[in-house]
Amino acid sequence: MKILVTGGAGFIGSHVADALIKAGHQIAIVDDLSTGQKENINKKAKFYKVDISKYKDLKKVFAAEKPEVIFHLAAQANVRKSVEDPLRDTEVNLIGTLNLLELGRKYGLKKFIFSSTGGAIYGDRVPRPTPEEAEAAPASPYGLNKLASEKFIEYFAKNYGIKAVRLRYANVFGPRQNPKGAAGVIAIFGSKMLKGEPIKVYVDGSQTRDYIYVSDVVAANLAALRSDVSDVYNIGNAKEIPLKQIIDELKKLTKTKSKIIFGKSQPGEQQRSALANGKARQGLDWEPKVSFREGIWMTIEYLKRKS
Repeated sequence: MKILVTGGAGFIGSHVADALIKAGHQIAIVDDLSTGQKENINKKAKFYKVDISKYKDLKKVFAAEKPEVIFHLAAQANVRKSVEDPLRDTEVNLIGTLNLLELGRKYGLKKFIFSSTGGAIYGDRVPRPTPEEAEAAPASPYGLNKLASEKFIEYFAKNYGIKAVRLRYANVFGPRQNPKGAAGVIAIFGSKMLKGEPIKVYVDGSQTRDYIYVSDVVAANLAALRSDVSDVYNIGNAKEIPLKQIIDELKKLTKTKSKIIFGKSQPGEQQRSALANGKARQGLDWEPKVSFREGIWMTIEYLKRKS
């Protein structure tokens, strides 16, 4: 199939592109390289350096490629940045998604697979593990724009015959995650600990997240491609892991002497998160395979090789 992968130079997107190429699909990648890395781009993919918020530039890609399927992973994924600059977050996360949907409609798109977010959409006033039908209460522009994007995707699916799968990720981690970014504590803290650098934590350490290894997320994307159903699915381990536990695990694996400095929570930060995954297990025939401890060990080994 002819498939367009947005964000294909990024952490998750590059892994998805690799898997699709391995499966025999014809892949084009769109990425503005604002956070993605050229070294992540599969040599068998056609690459376009394009900002998805720029409709005219994106239109040229669609005219050339006419994709049958879009895997939409490009995003402004930093919650704190979305609070600081909600306009730019909206340009990328909402307008960028609308650009893809509208061009897809015009160029005969058959399927749209969207990388959404679990925790940032549900907020803190929900049961945990949180099911898909829980009330959405985003606490940040990032979560608001992801939720609005989901609604527009649903609209296009109902009105234009585009199959649409929305995957709400837990906290994804693994190789290629940017250790110099502002999101992805395992990569960021692990890299600093390997160098013995001090770590400032903008929370008190009691906050929890649900962590999912990147290969399990890739498997969910491939399962979504096989599915004939338009729906929304949580992709997580259904387990809450406190930040303090993450730090303790990383200390053991890195044998670090890094000083850990705890601070206050920032605006828009969620306190607790875990995603129920029963719907994805049944509807996508998917389940996570990599345990948290196995995943964190593989991530640190990768960071050691890269340092």
